[in-house]
Amino acid sequence: MAKRSSLFIRIVEGKNLPAKDITGSSDPYCIVKVDHEPIIRTATVWKTLCPFWGEEYQVHLLPTFHSVAFYVMDEDALSRDDVIGKVCLTRDTLATHPKGFSGWAHLTEVDPDEEVQGEIHLRLEVVPGTRACRLRCSVLEARDLAPKDRNGASDPFVRVRYNGRTQETSIVKKSRYPRWNETFEFELEEGAAEALCVEAWDWDLVSRNDFLGKVVFNVQRLRAAQQEEGWFRLQPDQSKSQREEGNLGSLQLEVRLRDEMVLPSGCYQPLVQLLCREVKLGTQSPGQLILLIEETTSTECRQDVATTLLKLFLGQGLAKDFLDLLFQLELGRTSEANTLFRSNSLASKSMESFLKVAGMRYLHGVLGPIIDRVFEEKKYVELDPSKVEVKDVGCSGLHRPHTEAEVLEQSAQTLSAHLGALLSSLSRSVRACPAVVRATFRQLFRRVRERFPSAQDENVPFIAVTSFLCLRFISPAIMAPKLFHLRERHADARTSRTLLLLAKAVQNVGNMDTPASRAKEAWMEPLQPTVRQGVAQLKDFITKLVDIQEKEELDLQRALSLQAPPVKEGPLFIHRTKGKGPLMSSSFKKLHFFLTTEALSFAKTPSSKKSTLIKLAHIRAAEKVEEKSFGSSHVMQVIYTDDAGRSQTAYLQCKCVNELNQWLSALRKVSINNTGLLGSYHPGVFRGDKWSCCHQRDKTDLGCDKTRSRVTLQEWNDPLDHDLEAQLIYRHLLGVEATLREKHRQLSAGPEAGPVLMGPGGAPEDPVAQLLQVLQDLQEAHRSSPAGSPPSEPSRVLELQT
Repeated sequence: MAKRSSLFIRIVEGKNLPAKDITGSSDPYCIVKVDHEPIIRTATVWKTLCPFWGEEYQVHLLPTFHSVAFYVMDEDALSRDDVIGKVCLTRDTLATHPKGFSGWAHLTEVDPDEEVQGEIHLRLEVVPGTRACRLRCSVLEARDLAPKDRNGASDPFVRVRYNGRTQETSIVKKSRYPRWNETFEFELEEGAAEALCVEAWDWDLVSRNDFLGKVVFNVQRLRAAQQEEGWFRLQPDQSKSQREEGNLGSLQLEVRLRDEMVLPSGCYQPLVQLLCREVKLGTQSPGQLILLIEETTSTECRQDVATTLLKLFLGQGLAKDFLDLLFQLELGRTSEANTLFRSNSLASKSMESFLKVAGMRYLHGVLGPIIDRVFEEKKYVELDPSKVEVKDVGCSGLHRPHTEAEVLEQSAQTLSAHLGALLSSLSRSVRACPAVVRATFRQLFRRVRERFPSAQDENVPFIAVTSFLCLRFISPAIMAPKLFHLRERHADARTSRTLLLLAKAVQNVGNMDTPASRAKEAWMEPLQPTVRQGVAQLKDFITKLVDIQEKEELDLQRALSLQAPPVKEGPLFIHRTKGKGPLMSSSFKKLHFFLTTEALSFAKTPSSKKSTLIKLAHIRAAEKVEEKSFGSSHVMQVIYTDDAGRSQTAYLQCKCVNELNQWLSALRKVSINNTGLLGSYHPGVFRGDKWSCCHQRDKTDLGCDKTRSRVTLQEWNDPLDHDLEAQLIYRHLLGVEATLREKHRQLSAGPEAGPVLMGPGGAPEDPVAQLLQVLQDLQEAHRSSPAGSPPSEPSRVLELQT
């Protein structure tokens, strides 16, 4: 059994932020830190005091993390970015509210004495003395201390205080991983209630020393224990009076902690086999467990359940069959063709998840170049006469402002060009579409045509496909390209308007240019010729898309399975200096890197011949490097063994914190099952004759910090985790167990509950009874596991104060 922790984070928006620029505005962005480690940076929203981000992340963490903090920053081009304020949530707070935080939180001032981090290694003993017992405190080492100096390090020393006496260690220069190995003794007085306080400080020559954190011990408890040794987390100074909240504005957040105790794979097999059998039987199944799950799933958690089920069946090779069953169930209860798949049903949510999991790379290939072009051109585009602002357009060659008619005409030409390019790209992409996506659309097309066979409904099968492909996949990606990983930054106001109008045009094409879609916004009429042409192109594309035979589908899947799919690729800078030369940020060379499930390779350009740098089986750790080592906070190290078994380290520099964490996450995921993974590492570099982090002179010395191999970001192209998906389904079903039992009573015995009929071997005969039995067995497995109690369904949301 393994405990897995993850954080779902949605940074929605801010309001009433203070102005940090002379223009009376700010350029805000957010940094998310877990235990003071930067994990995520949102895009900057320029020139606003009420920014909207709408960005979602999921982070897999060690179960021992302590807090997550959200820093709102103001970006400055010429100076250090300003800190506006922060919101901090502890792990304990999140754990007591299973559905997490949802709402507005006031930003608080960032106090340097509260920005502490790291741990200190101490040994405390009570030893007999000549007159009285003595308290012996050995200060051994510390790790991951806060960087207080401009060089990205600190000059730490420790101050030990007890009963009015103070003793100090020596100062370790330029280190966040100091080792002291110094011992102090204090005389213990009988009945003394004084606490032992161990404080870490950063020494400064000309200014006051900076506080790094402290640990306080109850001496009476130490006297009873006689000896205590371990790593202790440094705490902020709580003795200062709490500052009142200033007018720093607010941040709207959704943060949810999920702790899962995942059982061994064999425990979930009965549940997985039962659900798979139901999907294989389809609508012929008498129990229809999938229908029952849909009926007992609230709107609030339907998306999560749909995604989990979809991933579970993808792992079993039954995604197409699962979706086909949902299509049949939805078609069975739909009488009007124009309402088909328009609700947020389990079928709609599952298909959305399916396209994001199986079709995201395809989307990037089709849509990416068009989105890039819109961002690069930055043209002013507007079709609504009531919103045209002539002053924003500039001047023509005759040095006169454009008229409203000219703006509308040029806007229609620009949008028609973008729409035509997108439809042409889509038309050429039939073979690029993943086989499983094509096969699923074929099933959808066939089922809808069987349900609505009349001539007047000839467009309905096409609209069924476009309702997912265009309306729920391509159009949302156009409107929010950053959320679909098509761009690193949000669009500015002008580009956002162009993207919105383009998305509306795609929706009109997806709706097959129906009168209802045209009537909503008559000012979209200038695009009608392109839309009508687009409808013909889209119908031709769908006809070719769904024309795939079973053998062709299998051949395509088999061909894809033989390839090593790219996990991540992009430009990185590799450190090229060897020996004892200077370690500078300028000593990095830019190359294009490719990470597959086999190796980390590089080339001069994306299309050049690749050379293998590291075989994935040889990776021992992927970790960050201290800022002071290369003068950059965006450097990572990959520790690996070469073919001769010698330990090697590759230093790679990224351009931003998001790229750094994405690469670290990808490397950790593909090497998580490697043998010989390191438990510790050196965050610095071996420079000259010692490690820059802890100053140890032995190059083979054990690392001075813990590795973080389990800290990863959830990405759309992550490998499936079969046991976790089964655990999530079990947890959901356990939460609705009472409803399932009531439904079973209604189905089997009417209002009066009857005995469950048992089949051969003592197993229940009907699927619902079998499901209830499986849940009971899994519940018992959780109870008997070392972790203790089974998971429970979250019951409430803690709303933050406005």
